[in-house]
Parts: sequence; C-alpha cells; structure tokens
Amino acid sequence: MPTGTHVVVWIDSSEARIVTVDPRATVVEVEHSQNAIRHLRSKAGNREGYRATADHVFFQRVANDLATAKSFMIVGPANAKTELVKHIHRFEPHLFARLSAVESADRMTDAQLEALARDCFVRGDQIAPGSVSI
Repeated sequence: MPTGTHVVVWIDSSEARIVTVDPRATVVEVEHSQNAIRHLRSKAGNREGYRATADHVFFQRVANDLATAKSFMIVGPANAKTELVKHIHRFEPHLFARLSAVESADRMTDAQLEALARDCFVRGDQIAPGSVSI
C-alpha cells in the first residue's frame, strides 16, 4: 500500500541509489547488481557477437524497494534507467502508474538526489524544501 513518501532512484548498470523523502525524514538505500555489466548493449560487429542481458534480479530488488512509494522518478545515465522502466512495466504494472518521470542524469550525490526529489514533488504534496538533510 502506498505511503506518503516520494522516491528518486538513480540507477546505472552496477548500482541503484534509492532516496526516499517525506516531510519528516530522508532515507538512502543502495542496491548493487550481482552482474557488473559495463554496458547493457554492445556495439554492432563486436567480437563477442551478443547483446548483454539486463539483470532482472537487480531490477526486481529495486522495484521491491518502490512498493510503498506514493510516487517515484527514475534518473540515471544510458540504458539502465530504460531497462528498469521496462521491467516495472512488464513485471510490476501496479507500480508503473506511480512513475512520475524518467530523466537522464550523471552520477549524483545523495544530497543532490534529495534536493531533486523535494523540488520535483514539492508541487504535489507541499513537502517543505530542506526540512531534513542527510
């Protein structure tokens, strides 16, 4: 059941930083992929001749962390964020309705992720910006 919390997920192919904010607190969790894939897609004509697969166990752990969020956004570089969105759409459709945004972003600190969450979600629930810092 969704609570009043909002979540920003910064994800790449090796880790996900999950920042949960509500008016009283901020919680940061980190999930690590067991398969350290450098890129989810290989270039055409490479020697291996295969396409790296997404780590669905990793994506499912991230989706489980989003289960109680009222709304969430996904940010990150390259394809990992897109693969997470596809995973959620396919395997966790009830979460897909709570997805607010998907944006490209380079590596961010936990404080930057918290600020992004508060800026993005302050319009919806009037979370006081900067009420709690990490």
